[in-house]
Amino acid sequence: MQTASKKVIHGWAMFDWANSVYNLVITSTIFPAYYDGMTAEHTVNGTTYVHFMGREFVSTSLYNYALGFALLIVALILPLLTSIADSRGNKRKFMAFFFTLGSIACAGLYFFNSLDTLWLGIVFMILACICFWSSYVFSNSFLPEIAAPEDRDRVSAKGFAYGYVGSVILQVICFVFVMKNDLFGISKGEGSRISFLLVGIWWLVFGYYSFFRLPKPIAAGNAVSKNNVFTDGYKELIKVWKQLKKMPVIKRYLGSFFFYNMGVQTVMLAATLYGKSELEIPVENLISAILLIQLVAIPGAFLISKLSGKIGNFKALMYVIFAWILICVAAYFVPKHAIVQFYILGACVGFVMGGIQSLSRSTYSKLMPETKDTASFFSFYDVTEKIAVVIGMFSFGYITELTGSKRGSVLALAVYFIIGLFILFTALKKQQQEQL
Repeated sequence: MQTASKKVIHGWAMFDWANSVYNLVITSTIFPAYYDGMTAEHTVNGTTYVHFMGREFVSTSLYNYALGFALLIVALILPLLTSIADSRGNKRKFMAFFFTLGSIACAGLYFFNSLDTLWLGIVFMILACICFWSSYVFSNSFLPEIAAPEDRDRVSAKGFAYGYVGSVILQVICFVFVMKNDLFGISKGEGSRISFLLVGIWWLVFGYYSFFRLPKPIAAGNAVSKNNVFTDGYKELIKVWKQLKKMPVIKRYLGSFFFYNMGVQTVMLAATLYGKSELEIPVENLISAILLIQLVAIPGAFLISKLSGKIGNFKALMYVIFAWILICVAAYFVPKHAIVQFYILGACVGFVMGGIQSLSRSTYSKLMPETKDTASFFSFYDVTEKIAVVIGMFSFGYITELTGSKRGSVLALAVYFIIGLFILFTALKKQQQEQL
């Protein structure tokens, strides 16, 4: 196949530009800090508690549990939705539905302004998370349709680079509203809530910019099978599952991806709360560190893409996973208030984060067979990712409640990376045997 035109590639990459502002502003920086500040009223011996649905939770654990629940919902609904989208050739519409609803949910976080509306903040946070990851899997599924195998590492890196740049631009704008709130005559909390509105608008506008530049997918089903949407979807899902079972390399890769991504996504989701509550890093420094992570991730995505071109995708991923193991161990030993060490750690996280996300996506697209069921194939990739994150976030929250410290949780993430590294090594050996 030939790689699509620059207009199509640009349009596809712009969805990362649109989507990633949620991941930075809502998941990683301003909303976690805002949530922590809003729930800080009831603190006992340094631990903050909140009441939700008739039960008392450690506030950070409730946050982790809510994200874990959202990702579990994604894992349950996406396989069927993607198979329906493949069979009917309407995955663009599914993508648009989710990013539209997600943008509305982000804007709705504006109304979370007290503990009395905590339920509203949790509900909209869950809804936004579901829509972000759901729209993302449909966007990812276009990669094997618009890029030839030899171009997929580069195109995938371009998408993540666009995402990092776009999210940093909006983050800086939001940073002004939050940290320079006096210029606008508003409180820091109001500045945070305005940021949630801006995320919703950004996501919606640039999401549709990308939507109108993506090619119309070809339906994988036939006219007869379209009579029952759910039957049609399950048939496509079963067909893809049968194909995957006969592909040992991609099965092992998904197993490895399950474990190492459990660590990657948990670090990304919990880093801000870890820095604020465990290391007691000031909010200003936390946001600056997250911006640093995004900026360093841009060269990380491209350089590790080039490395994969020289030594192969699996070997490049193995080097990156090993770096993640060292980062987890280092994070365990970072003392409280150590701002400089936190920045250094953030720069290391950013570099390997950009590389591992971009290369993981393109590696999977290369391992896939030639097929029209791209969304269904990527749903298995996405479900693997989401189940991993659910386990990672719940284990992170549970270990924190059990030990009273997040340091043990961070060290446990290193174990996930070690397991992922070992399984990836077996996938590499299997791939080498098949190539003989």
